[in-house]
Amino acid sequence: MSLPTTMNAIVVDGKRPVLKSGLPLPNLEKGTLLLKTKSVAARISDWKILDYNLGPQGSIIGADVVGEIVKSGDGVDTTQFKIGDNVFGFVHGANFNTPDNGGFADYVALDSKLAFKLDDKVGFSDEKTLNEGPITTFEGAATVPCSWITAGATLFHHIKLKFEWEPKQPQIGRPVLVWGGATGLGQAVIQLLKKVHGFTKIVVVASKKHEQLLKSYGADEIFDYHDKDVIKQIKTKYNNFSWLIDCVSSPDTFNQVYQCSPDGMTSTVFNFMMMNNDSVKPEYRKDTVKLDDAMVYSSTGVEYRLGDSVFPADPEYRTDVTNFVKFINAHFIDGSLRHNPVKIYKGLDNVVQMLDDLKANSNSGDRYVVDV
Repeated sequence: MSLPTTMNAIVVDGKRPVLKSGLPLPNLEKGTLLLKTKSVAARISDWKILDYNLGPQGSIIGADVVGEIVKSGDGVDTTQFKIGDNVFGFVHGANFNTPDNGGFADYVALDSKLAFKLDDKVGFSDEKTLNEGPITTFEGAATVPCSWITAGATLFHHIKLKFEWEPKQPQIGRPVLVWGGATGLGQAVIQLLKKVHGFTKIVVVASKKHEQLLKSYGADEIFDYHDKDVIKQIKTKYNNFSWLIDCVSSPDTFNQVYQCSPDGMTSTVFNFMMMNNDSVKPEYRKDTVKLDDAMVYSSTGVEYRLGDSVFPADPEYRTDVTNFVKFINAHFIDGSLRHNPVKIYKGLDNVVQMLDDLKANSNSGDRYVVDV
């Protein structure tokens, strides 16, 4: 297949995303796959990168990508990944290390260790929206990588659950709290917790309108975050959580989740925005509560930078995540795991509008996906 020498992509320009043409194709490093991009999902973190200057100017943004393999770098397992295969996965867009590589582009370099394979029958949708469901379209697959890899890192690297599918006994003999169960991340966490029987109960905080869906994923009980006394309701019934996972991770939700931690026994409050003890109001702090957080970029296995902060390479983190990808891939193919609802856009020239729409509707349960 003859490849072009230049491509179109969405790049960081000040604090705005801008479509640029004539850009070089991304460098194909060892172990990476060059994809002809098919679909890319937007994430609210795409806007956070812009708003908080977390990536270099001129770098390509976008993370959740689906595409066809058109070339393989050195070190790729060619018995597993072949030219013409369709795969989906996560790339670190707006990256100081590889500013020429990001999801919103005609071509993307994808780490083969973080690549999920797709069934040959998967194709583009003819619809403008998709309901949640098993992966049968490129657009549905695009919603998966970051949320599910983050969920996998949380459960199998941080919580240290075992890679066991539907064991009869719970792996941890206490309940877990999942706050923000209707978010893309929350839906992934609930489904995984159910399938690996992580805890005795999955207690979820979300809008009651999502109750039927979240219970079908495995939630045992739903508390509505709209209720003013929701924390009291939870504490009255459950005072023995071992882990409390904040899938929203705003300053407000972090303090709400912290208040749900048990009295007189150890627990861990988990977030995804690097919040620490300084983020906890003094009147809520307890010596029995530990804090932990996950950052999806650690799965790359190399040092990376966000704004002025530099994070060291974490080989153990990468090993656990790549093992998770191997463990879970077949269950996407067989339909056991389900993607989020999707709103579909067409063409890179509509990405800026899509990102604006996402920012304006950041609390929507839908994922926004563009067909490139």
